[in-house]
Amino acid sequence: MAIYDFKVKTRKGEEFDLNELQGKVVLIVNTATGCGFTPQYEGLERLYEQYHEQGLEILDFPCNQFGNQAPGSDDEIHEFCTMKYKTQFEQMAKIDVNGENEAPLYTFIKEQAPEDEVKGFANKMTMKAIGKISKSTKKENDIKWNFTKFLVDRAGNVVKRYSPTCNPDDIENDIKNLL
Repeated sequence: MAIYDFKVKTRKGEEFDLNELQGKVVLIVNTATGCGFTPQYEGLERLYEQYHEQGLEILDFPCNQFGNQAPGSDDEIHEFCTMKYKTQFEQMAKIDVNGENEAPLYTFIKEQAPEDEVKGFANKMTMKAIGKISKSTKKENDIKWNFTKFLVDRAGNVVKRYSPTCNPDDIENDIKNLL
């Protein structure tokens, strides 16, 4: 099984078959517009601009499960991201990434990469604090907060999971190695 076996909804409500991404390197991110990590959109857009022509795709899945930090409609969220951060990568419909209504894609990618990589004392302390306030994190491999990132190779395999504290710039070498 690979990510290509899944279909998701675009922000416009259309079905998007991830099979269309075969041969691409994909970064999947659950996001929120009102989060302390929201400025990571800048780094995500920079990666997209720099590596899209070489085969990088970024799939942005807004999620309101962590502190109600993505309360807007799909169109409002898209407008915020394109106006403030000039994002050009694909923004999907808002989803749940944990719990009984979690998107099947997220069930799969969490199984493939069950643990966040957290580097540095400050980041570990941040994630510990997040763990205390995250209400939707019930299982060990659940998403802990907004801006958890999954890197997928050209064959559709999840190769790594990054914590919300991991800046997009810190993923660049892993992306270059897969491209």
